[in-house]
Amino acid sequence: MYSGKKMIFVIVATLAIAQTALAGDPDILTDFVVPPNSPPPDGNFFTNTGFRSVVNGSVPPTFKVVKAAVEQFPALNGQSVSYAMLIYPAGAVNPVHTHPRSAELLFLTRGTLQVGFVDTTNKLYTQTLQQGDLFVFPKGLVHFQYNADPKLPAVALSAFGSANAGTVSLPNSLFNSTIDDSVLALSFKTDVPTIQKIKAGLKG
Repeated sequence: MYSGKKMIFVIVATLAIAQTALAGDPDILTDFVVPPNSPPPDGNFFTNTGFRSVVNGSVPPTFKVVKAAVEQFPALNGQSVSYAMLIYPAGAVNPVHTHPRSAELLFLTRGTLQVGFVDTTNKLYTQTLQQGDLFVFPKGLVHFQYNADPKLPAVALSAFGSANAGTVSLPNSLFNSTIDDSVLALSFKTDVPTIQKIKAGLKG
């Protein structure tokens, strides 16, 4: 028989485990999920051709990401996986952002790339990746990628442990939102004109 304190500990531990189990994509009770009112699936349903234009195309003038998440590839619903191809022209950056529902495993297929993330103690972890390297960005942490090469592009593939990892771009979320300028100025210990200048630069 459990004592009162031990019983409380068991209950708290059980709830924590249950919460952890619910933290990822919901589990499904079928092999796969077909959208409502769809015809019976065939091989086409399980195929995504969205990367063809990138593989056979030229390097874009600015950073570009092509996603294969549940929105673009409905067969991923319930499978807890997704993919993205990232193309970095010379000098391009993937601005600081987070993925609230998944870690990111990045595989550099071309060029070099400076990457980094900040943990919850504000410690920065960085690395310069070479072609063939892998780097993991832990779930929910702020991170970035930067192609510092002034001439050559870089290309990477990123895998996620969620069909919809989500992306929260910090510059966009903070400065292209309806958060009051005075709140942002106080948060960043600056003045409203500086905030407005940052906003104008992001819109330009």
